[in-house]
Amino acid sequence: MTEEIRGTAHGSAPVPLSVLDLVSVGKGVTATEALRTGVRLARLAEARGFGRYWVAEHHSMPGVASSSPAVILAHVAAHTETVRLGSGGVMLPNHAPLVIAEQFGTLEALAPGRVDIGLGRAPGTDGATAAALRRSDRLHEGADEFPRQLAELVRFLDDDFPEGHPYAGIHAVPGPVQGSAEGGVQSAHRPPVWLLGSSGFSARLAGELGLPFAFAHHFSARNTVPALQLYRDSFRPSAVLDRPYALIGVQAVAADDEREARRQVLTGALSMLRLRTGRPGLVPTPQEAEAYPFTRPEREFLDSWLADVEHGTPDVVAERLNALVKRTGADELMLTANVHTPAARLRSYELIADAYGLPGGSAAGR
Repeated sequence: MTEEIRGTAHGSAPVPLSVLDLVSVGKGVTATEALRTGVRLARLAEARGFGRYWVAEHHSMPGVASSSPAVILAHVAAHTETVRLGSGGVMLPNHAPLVIAEQFGTLEALAPGRVDIGLGRAPGTDGATAAALRRSDRLHEGADEFPRQLAELVRFLDDDFPEGHPYAGIHAVPGPVQGSAEGGVQSAHRPPVWLLGSSGFSARLAGELGLPFAFAHHFSARNTVPALQLYRDSFRPSAVLDRPYALIGVQAVAADDEREARRQVLTGALSMLRLRTGRPGLVPTPQEAEAYPFTRPEREFLDSWLADVEHGTPDVVAERLNALVKRTGADELMLTANVHTPAARLRSYELIADAYGLPGGSAAGR
């Protein structure tokens, strides 16, 4: 399974590049338009040599349309052929492990050999919404039970509960119990599992289990280096990986000129400010973000947030991404561009691909 995990760098990119899509919904943009942009982005990623297209699970947030990653990925699978598709991630405590095994078994049947299961233990939303999702207010217990839920999910994916286990007679379908396409012999293939995190818990767990690890540098940049070091120090070789493999999510927005890049990233920054202060909404337009009367504390938050967003002209963004790889030792970069304007999001990925000389040319995916 190692070859499915380790990506391939193209052009002058220092490591493989991938895409994380929040399916952003901006003011004046419908959810339908946002989802269609997601398909265009996945096709662009495929044409330009980005290795993966992942979708993040979020709930009760007007500015995103990615509450159901498996549904989105099934739709994207019908419009792509080679790019790997995955969750970045599914918040496992929100779901019964059997349900996730069935959903991703279905995706694997639809897009054989190109599905990843990225798993997180956070709710991906506020406490009240998490309670509604889980039909329980015991949220901390759900996070603490993550290793058990993970083990149960893997058992369902492999269809190997031991004899005498209460679930031994339960099979996740589509899955191994149905056999291979040739019949008679069960297929050993299943989607690889990744652990996602923004602190040390999942880093250590991923290392101890010998799993690939994806770190949320895009909103927890101060913890990136310590978490990756903990992952590497904790790593034990497994049937999945013989050595650590760490991906980091990075906010990266390129535009034809510095001012336009700044205008675009400001929309995502204001959206995050509102989310962090209990005022979630649609991603504001560049005009609204430029005119917003930031208070001094809000300006401090803005400056801190934007310091970790790699933005500017394509060459500047590439230079900053290269420096980030050197600083963190990341094996792969997964780029996200949470901005208002769909065309600007697509253009950003094209420009970054061009800066690294990725295949396909700047018109690919349009």
